[in-house]
Amino acid sequence: MTDVGQSHASGLPASIVRLAGLIRGAESVVALTGAGVSVPSGIPDFRSPGTGLWERVNPMEVAHIDVFHEDPERFWAFYGERLAALEDKQPNDVHRALVTLEAAGLFDGVITQNVDMLHRKAGTRELVEVHGSIEFCSCLQCGVRVTLAEARARLAADQRGVPRCEGCDLPLKPDVVLFGEMLPAPAIERAQELCASADLLLCIGSSLEVHPVASLPLFTRRSGGSIAIITQGPTPLDELASVRLAGDLEDEMRALLQALELA
Repeated sequence: MTDVGQSHASGLPASIVRLAGLIRGAESVVALTGAGVSVPSGIPDFRSPGTGLWERVNPMEVAHIDVFHEDPERFWAFYGERLAALEDKQPNDVHRALVTLEAAGLFDGVITQNVDMLHRKAGTRELVEVHGSIEFCSCLQCGVRVTLAEARARLAADQRGVPRCEGCDLPLKPDVVLFGEMLPAPAIERAQELCASADLLLCIGSSLEVHPVASLPLFTRRSGGSIAIITQGPTPLDELASVRLAGDLEDEMRALLQALELA
């Protein structure tokens, strides 16, 4: 954990105790989560030096909407591997801690940049997936949707490795926001609404570099709320944070539950 100053009463870092106090004093607490939240579940993030997914491949060459339209075989060669890697992953203590906070009535919901379904698997009730989810794949022609498992079965059965719509015979697209696509308006509007009404926004595991999601904390600040940033590595908004934690995310969240007497 970042803060070595200790609370004499609890033995916990002073920054954790301060964050617990902010949560107790807030009428509305919301979390904004990024790829770092899923790293303890075995899912690499995108930009970390040496391990980030985009160090291995250029996203503009495999995960752009134009690639999906122009070269679906190339797109699905990458995305089929990604779906296989994500399908069986399970929530970790960060996801579970947020569910605990929500169940205790201390928390109003999660806005996530992640598409891996782990918040949902953990049991988060109020969830805004601003980049979509791998739960379904859809035909852009007729709108039919199939489950992740069905899409993977069709991919395996297709000679060219492209899952297709049974009616249109066109490639299915994962229900995620690809590079070159706009975020779904209802999701980003709901996220902005939650952030604007939050007394405290917890930014967890996000580099806060990908827009428009990176600007969501500013909705909280403009409305008079506070932000807390819990992530490894610097963010552009660190100077605005009332609390800044940079330790192991699971450790930080377990300590927070302990400070709130929920562990």
